[in-house]
Amino acid sequence: MKEKSQAKILDVRKGSKLSFLVRDYCNSSNFKLLRKSTQKDYKYFLNNMVQTLEDARISDVTTRRAKGAYESWITQGIQYANHVCSAASILYNYAFDREYITSNPFSHVKKKTPIQRKVVWQHEHVVQFLDTAYAEWRWRNVGLIVQMTYEWVQRLGDIRVLEWESIDLDGRRVDLEQSKRRAAVSLPISAELATMLTQQHEDFGFQKYVAPMITPRDGEFIPYTKQRLSKVGRQIILAAELPSELWLMDLRRTGATQMNDAGVSMGQIMSVTGHVNPQSVKPYLTHTYASANSALTQRQNHGKSIDPCHMKGDT
Repeated sequence: MKEKSQAKILDVRKGSKLSFLVRDYCNSSNFKLLRKSTQKDYKYFLNNMVQTLEDARISDVTTRRAKGAYESWITQGIQYANHVCSAASILYNYAFDREYITSNPFSHVKKKTPIQRKVVWQHEHVVQFLDTAYAEWRWRNVGLIVQMTYEWVQRLGDIRVLEWESIDLDGRRVDLEQSKRRAAVSLPISAELATMLTQQHEDFGFQKYVAPMITPRDGEFIPYTKQRLSKVGRQIILAAELPSELWLMDLRRTGATQMNDAGVSMGQIMSVTGHVNPQSVKPYLTHTYASANSALTQRQNHGKSIDPCHMKGDT
């Protein structure tokens, strides 16, 4: 009798809609073990998937339909499409493990590779952004997120959810665990940033996040979502009349490139970025005149350049 009851429940779930599957997954231990910031991102992407597929039945989403949904997401950017597709695939793997379905339609979607961006911010761009952000109370915390991201060369995702317990203002140090690789990094706080953080603590030190959204929701201050931060960042870039090709996500690449241009060793760069493999750092580096000039100057100083007097035709 018990087996029949369980089989009936399973049949009901197999015929359920995507919105049910999302709720079921979000109540699972798989989901609850994720970081809070990851949970919010997954919910956002999964809700968009449900809308695109018009809350179809779980079993009605075929590989062909999944590929069609991915193509529609591409119109909002390759990275966005890949994020939604990855979240959808995780959801369907969850359904497969529970025998709601016999295959994962999203596992056959071939995701496109985004073109590697090479844009870097100039220091004056950051200053201009901060001047504009701090001139408006509603934008101030985004300005602080940008300054921390730029100075510490960390991912925006880790900085937007940074908590006060990671900050030691007296010791001028931040200790954080990166969400992507779980790498632990300890970084100094400059005098300029320490001043900004001290003021920030006076205004927002009563709650746990360093730079939350200015307006509380249901009485609670919460971090910026990835999408909201990107949107507000774009507004500030336009208001500051900065080059439109600048994105907030370029700040980490900017910091890595500037360290490379300054002659900082790869090992030292990795101690800041949290990478364990030099190959992983290379996509963050942009070839610049300063880097090339430094390399050629060092070569000449070591006497390895060609003596013009020895070239044919010279007298």
